[in-house]
Amino acid sequence: MNFIISKYIPGVSPGVTLPSKQMFVLLGEKGIRSMVSDHYDLLKNSRIKDLFPKNPVALEKAKEHSADFFIQICGGPEYFNRNRGKPQLKRRHLPFKITPKAREEWLNCYIQVLKQLDLPEEVLFSFWNYLDTFSKWMVNTIEKE
Repeated sequence: MNFIISKYIPGVSPGVTLPSKQMFVLLGEKGIRSMVSDHYDLLKNSRIKDLFPKNPVALEKAKEHSADFFIQICGGPEYFNRNRGKPQLKRRHLPFKITPKAREEWLNCYIQVLKQLDLPEEVLFSFWNYLDTFSKWMVNTIEKE
């Protein structure tokens, strides 16, 4: 499977389409939590590891919040809204310097995780297209050439 990271263009806020609800149907809550945990485990050893908690308890909490979000947007229970309020992710991520290169690293870690999942291609690509587009909204710092 070939996941392609689209180019980030400063000032462009693309429309986001939620992923297929089949992601939740097929993986379930446990599978999504495992996917998110695997992603964070890659991130904590990546070039952008400084954007994530070093404290193991705080890292587990970050995994939980992220999994709650993905469970919700994939059609599962609204854990994120109940536990954290409406997802205002752009605002929540403002304290972190997220560059286009950091976005690419984050997405590359997700590619590794997604390639391990035994899901229909259309379900994986629906989720991938969401990640690729949604991640553009999180970029808040542009590197100087």
